[in-house]
Amino acid sequence: MALRDSFLHLISQVSSYKRATLDEEDLLDTTSDGVSPSSTMQVGRGLGPRCWAVRTPVERRLVLALCALSLALFICILTLGVHYRNTRPGLCLSEQCVSVAAAVTGALDRSVDPCRDFYSFACGGWVKKNPLPEGKSRWDPFNNLWEHNMAIMKDLLESTEKQSLSEAEEKAQRYYKACMNEATIEKLGAQPLQELINKMGGWALSGPWDKDNFQEVLRTASAQFRSSPFFTVFVSTDSKNSSSNIIQVDQSGLGLPSREYYLNKTANEKYLRAYLDFLVEVGMLLGGSEETSHTLMTEIVAFESALANITVPQEERRDEESIYHKIQARELATLAPAIDWMPFLRAVFAPVVLNDSEPVVLYATEYLQKVSQLISNTSKSTLNNYMIMKVVRKMVSILDQRFQDAEQRFLEVMYGAKKSCAPRWKLCVSDTDSALGFALGALFVKATFTEDSKTFAEDMVAEIKGAFEDSLKHVGWMDDETKKAAKEKADAIYNMIGYPKFIMDPKELDKVFSDVSTEYLYFQNVMHYYSFSGRVTADQLRKAPNRDQWSMTPPTVNAYYNPTKNEIVLPAGILQSPFYNHEWPKALNFGGIGVVMGHELTHAFDDQGRVYDKDGNLRSWWKNSSAEAFKQQTQCMVEQYSHYNINSESLNGKHTLGENIADNGGLKAAFKAYENWIWKHGKEAALPALGMTNHQLFFVGFAQVWCSVRTPESSHEGVITDPHSPSRFRVIGTVSNSDDFSKHFGCPPDTPMNPRRKCELW
Repeated sequence: MALRDSFLHLISQVSSYKRATLDEEDLLDTTSDGVSPSSTMQVGRGLGPRCWAVRTPVERRLVLALCALSLALFICILTLGVHYRNTRPGLCLSEQCVSVAAAVTGALDRSVDPCRDFYSFACGGWVKKNPLPEGKSRWDPFNNLWEHNMAIMKDLLESTEKQSLSEAEEKAQRYYKACMNEATIEKLGAQPLQELINKMGGWALSGPWDKDNFQEVLRTASAQFRSSPFFTVFVSTDSKNSSSNIIQVDQSGLGLPSREYYLNKTANEKYLRAYLDFLVEVGMLLGGSEETSHTLMTEIVAFESALANITVPQEERRDEESIYHKIQARELATLAPAIDWMPFLRAVFAPVVLNDSEPVVLYATEYLQKVSQLISNTSKSTLNNYMIMKVVRKMVSILDQRFQDAEQRFLEVMYGAKKSCAPRWKLCVSDTDSALGFALGALFVKATFTEDSKTFAEDMVAEIKGAFEDSLKHVGWMDDETKKAAKEKADAIYNMIGYPKFIMDPKELDKVFSDVSTEYLYFQNVMHYYSFSGRVTADQLRKAPNRDQWSMTPPTVNAYYNPTKNEIVLPAGILQSPFYNHEWPKALNFGGIGVVMGHELTHAFDDQGRVYDKDGNLRSWWKNSSAEAFKQQTQCMVEQYSHYNINSESLNGKHTLGENIADNGGLKAAFKAYENWIWKHGKEAALPALGMTNHQLFFVGFAQVWCSVRTPESSHEGVITDPHSPSRFRVIGTVSNSDDFSKHFGCPPDTPMNPRRKCELW
């Protein structure tokens, strides 16, 4: 409608101009050159060749001139109309545009100079209007959208309409309802876990412990309850042979989020104390005296500190080529003799038949040697206490309210979140998504996801991929041969949008979950899930990697890149506002979901993803000169982000390098794709009342996805553990490296958002 109105207005302007210059005197002078008015009228009426034949040569030239002038005028009007539309496309005044314009405006803080602090400019208003919700340690648009998705899942899980549900979907509903049966959970109390511990052989909480059953308890804890004490064992794609799956062994996690909590005891004293208090309280709830529980849990924390001391920091594990080590299972006995490996592996991967020539990939060779020595030098009682506690920690959230209250008190200290009165359904929806997320995902997709959203996402990924490949041509530090291989890898990236296909086929969905049993008792359902998960893992060992197997469920508000499959996965859960809305200006869509897509695509070329080829194999496909130049280029980014700090705590630019590369590359690719879209389709209407161009809106839309509030404790945990930079620096770090940002916001050189030294990779 805006285009039509603008075109009519333009015609009226041209018509007015003609009337103003061609008055009646001009018309009379035109006819005085030997041509009578009657002859002129005949020109207008003459429609056939006979009429044309009787015209004088002067008349014929005049007719041809008038025709040429009319055609030229038409072309001029059309050209001016298109130019007017492209240069002054007007405002988008639809309900959606007005609504999103209000939301964008409300999140801004216009008192801040965008060239000095773009995050505060884009998010200052949002931060003021969004105090942390009760019980939350952080809050951002991701959390908000997840809460929205959970509310939808709650309605679907509580629906009483059974006619069209598959058996798998009904199992998800039963799992959820058992979780919601608080009366039964409270009545049972600690009994289910106490019975489980007794079946494992008991522990020192209730008496002296000198049993020689370390190997048996280790097998049970790992195989039946997936608790991974000491190390973790799993099945995944072989990084150097992406067409097959293989057993993999890596270092395990700790009770606290990171090794740094144990090693820097002075700075983290309050967290260590809260952790010990939590373990002591759990021990007492399971029947131990306060004194015995305190003694036992103190030993556990001391042992975990020893484990933390030999755990390799994540920033030292980024070179996957150097930590990949393939051996045969029999070699594990020499490497880490404290473990009886073959019985252990057979228990974990039952019923698959294994022999000692089974190939195994290690990602923590030195750690396994050290943990074997630690096990050999530690008392049987302490080892048993630790293994049992690893199982207990997994079960706390599925027991009665006393256990949950104890954990909540610990989390209050750990993350600074005040105790909330969050309804139980949120816990149960989240747990159902974790256990039966693809059955629940089928319900979610049918209720919320449209195929045009999938088509839109596929088209946008293609546009961003094209923009990335175009930028690749201009990367000065990379040789042509490696550029060609990089383009081939980008071309080969496989897009998984919305959901895996099998969940929309009830027979296939039921087949996947046929081995899952859901009962009236919540605790038993969780145990059934652990058994099911173990069988699925074992089954994968003898099968080729499956593209239809996702690592995220459809309702998830996130996305990922898988290097061994060279694929991007964008679940249905994130293909919603504030990341995407088909009625919004493209500037917001490219700045939102477009940057997310560009981020995941760029992971294929970050410091870890780049070493995988187009087929997902870990190998050296770069020329040495380009590989060395890449490392030099990334050092700029390591230094840039290491200079940022939050609450006087410096970021670790080496630890966050991969995500920072993806953030910067994703922003650049999405912006270039948006400019390409404008070139193809013309400028789009602007949002009302904002007073900014759509190019500026792109950057504002990108930034507002990352508006965030969080507690100091949560920020501290993020700096230590999160491979992503804090939200503030995901914004200012990327825009300060962007010439496009500085150009469209008019930032003078040497302003904080437009430094002379910019870190650019892709």
